[in-house]
Amino acid sequence: TIEGINQLQVRESIGLTFASALRAYLRQDPNVIMVGEIRDKETAEIAIRASLTGHLVLSAMHTNGAAATVTRIVNMGIEPFLVASTLNLVISQRLIRKICKNCKYEVEIDPNVLKAASIDPDSLKGIKFYKGRGCKVCMNTGYKGMVGIFEILQVTSKIREAILERKSTDELQEIAIKEGMLSLRQAAVEKLKEGVTDIENVIKETSIR
Repeated sequence: TIEGINQLQVRESIGLTFASALRAYLRQDPNVIMVGEIRDKETAEIAIRASLTGHLVLSAMHTNGAAATVTRIVNMGIEPFLVASTLNLVISQRLIRKICKNCKYEVEIDPNVLKAASIDPDSLKGIKFYKGRGCKVCMNTGYKGMVGIFEILQVTSKIREAILERKSTDELQEIAIKEGMLSLRQAAVEKLKEGVTDIENVIKETSIR
């Protein structure tokens, strides 16, 4: 156990759901609430209510990206004005494979492959690209280890306006990028530039699922 932290295991078989557990914890006036996952409208409503009363609420949802998380909450039936007034930050993350350093070698990438992935070849001029040949160290896979890529959407005033106007996921994504957000694809391209991963993983792990 960690001092100052209380954890409760959800057991839906006996009626102890995320929603009922969250209600119980709110009565204890916590400083921070971590909800393992928001799966339904009831849990989302209670999390929103907790946030409105000054609690910092952290949670997770399974979506394709940061902007999709915002629209998912609204589509659950939560009023846009509640989402706009309580949501502060959304982080979407994925893991991509790292090229094995032991068998790493330089390769060229066909510009048409980059264009097909909506990556401007001119933005990668002068960059060296790599792949893993496969060796004993990486069990002949060419990869060893994983690295995280992150899409961080800060809920700015323009994002709040977009939520209130019920903008689509694509529209929210476009606004967020204009506000400075790196998309998952852009974050993966940064790892490509650093020689950490290859183009195949960039495309595979940042395609819409």
